[in-house]
Amino acid sequence: MINYKTEEEIQIIRESADILGRAHGEVAKQVRAGVKTKDLDKIAEEYIRDHNAKASFKGYNGFPSTLCISVNENVVHGFPGEYELKDGDIISIDCGVFYKGFHSDSAYTYPVGEISPETLALLKATKESLYIGIEQAKYGNRLGDVSASIQKYVEDRGYTVVRELVGHGLGRNLHESPEVPNYGKRGRGIKLQEGLVIAIEPMVNLGTRNIVQENDGWTIRTRDRKPSAHFEHTVAIFKDRTEVLTTHKYIEEVFKF
Repeated sequence: MINYKTEEEIQIIRESADILGRAHGEVAKQVRAGVKTKDLDKIAEEYIRDHNAKASFKGYNGFPSTLCISVNENVVHGFPGEYELKDGDIISIDCGVFYKGFHSDSAYTYPVGEISPETLALLKATKESLYIGIEQAKYGNRLGDVSASIQKYVEDRGYTVVRELVGHGLGRNLHESPEVPNYGKRGRGIKLQEGLVIAIEPMVNLGTRNIVQENDGWTIRTRDRKPSAHFEHTVAIFKDRTEVLTTHKYIEEVFKF
């Protein structure tokens, strides 16, 4: 069952998303070679806590951290730890905030120092595909319109989309119906209605779309160990517009590529 949100509930998600965006911005200031991923996690955890909110991910089904940090061939759900970033890495940082009973969720993939041109092109295409998908996330369209637009944009550029992992609805729960795949057919799926709040999150690989789960039970990486990128926004559907509730502006004030 899909839980459509009232305007009052969406306003709380906006507030949650603002805390989330600012937390991402604080983390972005420290993304550079030599920094341990656990230190980035601490920054986010403290910022969220200091703003009377909770980290959505920490404790979720046993996940131990505030951030999902996935480096290079890791797609999603990586743990922060002792790993030190180095020039040439890419790092995906996914975070959620729980505030006044509602979740928000967003992700961004950063280049660390100088990265290869082909990997930089992957990051740019993945980020662009997120906004291509958002353009189709409008009242009266079908969910498949969103999914198909992301898939076409990515595959036309020679990349592949991960199929086993998808976006999702969210609100009082971090993961709600409907699932939001990054592949599909136009005209298929549910009709997008007012009050729908979804996280759209392309996960795009430089090589094949095949993935494996590491022994930690969480980290997902590409089978061929080629890089993967991940960008995400939480959006709300209204009859007259689609609103991106989360923001990357605080990231991009200090970190651009």
